[in-house]
Amino acid sequence: MLRFVLTNLRMYKLKNDIDSKVLCDAIIEGMQENKAKDIVVLDLRNISSAVTDFFVICSGESSVQVDGIASTVARHTRKELKEKPWHQEGKATSEWVLLDYVSVVAHIFYKDARHFYELEDLWSDALRTDIPNLN
Repeated sequence: MLRFVLTNLRMYKLKNDIDSKVLCDAIIEGMQENKAKDIVVLDLRNISSAVTDFFVICSGESSVQVDGIASTVARHTRKELKEKPWHQEGKATSEWVLLDYVSVVAHIFYKDARHFYELEDLWSDALRTDIPNLN
């Protein structure tokens, strides 16, 4: 089963030849479009144990906003790059929505959940870029 998943994942990567930095930037734009807070990009490309190139992490003020940010990111990447997430998780509760684009993973947290999981601290050896909030 794992071999099947990995084979399908490799095929997905081959079919969608978008540069991971371009995809990362489009995800940030989608987050900003829905007023996401505290956007952080973790560049994982130089970490041998990383399973993706980038994590893009942000917070929403409510579960409704978290869901809205996730929807806006998916819509924006589809419109701008013809990309859609390979896998999504967390839409049912909107405490932590994960959009997995294979080379970039977007993490959209309700602010309290983000503090609990401390994802940035788990990957503290990654190159971190803080994106200013838009007013």
